[in-house]
Amino acid sequence: MSDEFVLTLTCPEQLGIVHAVSGFLLDHGCDIVDNRQFDSERFYMRVHFAARREPVALETLRASFARTATVYGMEWQLHAVDERPRVLIMVSRFGHCLNDLLYRWRTGQLKIDIPLIVSNHRDFEPLARTYGIPFEHIPVTSETKADAEARLLELLERHDIELTVLARYMQVLSDDLCRKLDGRVINIHHSFLPGFKGAKPYHQAFERGVKVVGATAHYVTADLDEGPIIEQEVIRVDHTQDANQLAVIGRDAECLALSRAVQWHVERRVLLNGHRTVVFR
Repeated sequence: MSDEFVLTLTCPEQLGIVHAVSGFLLDHGCDIVDNRQFDSERFYMRVHFAARREPVALETLRASFARTATVYGMEWQLHAVDERPRVLIMVSRFGHCLNDLLYRWRTGQLKIDIPLIVSNHRDFEPLARTYGIPFEHIPVTSETKADAEARLLELLERHDIELTVLARYMQVLSDDLCRKLDGRVINIHHSFLPGFKGAKPYHQAFERGVKVVGATAHYVTADLDEGPIIEQEVIRVDHTQDANQLAVIGRDAECLALSRAVQWHVERRVLLNGHRTVVFR
């Protein structure tokens, strides 16, 4: 039994949607805490509401709202506010994003459960141990990639993972895996893509005299680094900063963009809109 819930939905734009949702909440003795909506060719809505009469079971609300959803052709989700989504973090050999997410989780800023950290290297196994989180080493080569992804899928199912976060995980997921995990994997990359590709993008940026560095957090799709964007962060730089300093500043931008994207996802603030997103911040 819970007191507060979040309902998210999207459906074709039509008359009566808000009235139907409001009527559903009234019928169940619930009061709106916060409501955000957006319409274009489709209607998008996020409602945070509270049960005012007495606590109510989540499944009771879901079963009841399903009838309304069918009438309006809604794609929808209903979650308790105090629910803690289970998040798996993947990392390679750059640990700044991993460390930032773990700190925010430990201090209560990110209200998630992290049952596992997965990496294709062992560099951050001691860090995982420090936080008391199990660490799984899954090496990846061109010959073992299929087996590695099969192992990952097994872990996702076993640990009931809702969201996977690629916190500078430097392996490209196969098209098949991207399709299976559609909308459930968030990646971070520097915003120089596609202008500065390769191993040293910040050195390339320095040579070109860039005036901003940044990062983009997005959902993973089969189109490499072109999935729906959730959040972006930019930081101004100038001619006094060398390539190494740009890289340090860029890592800060990556941490900020990724942590916001993860937080907004687990707070049910992000709705997919084709190749774009609607983000109710």
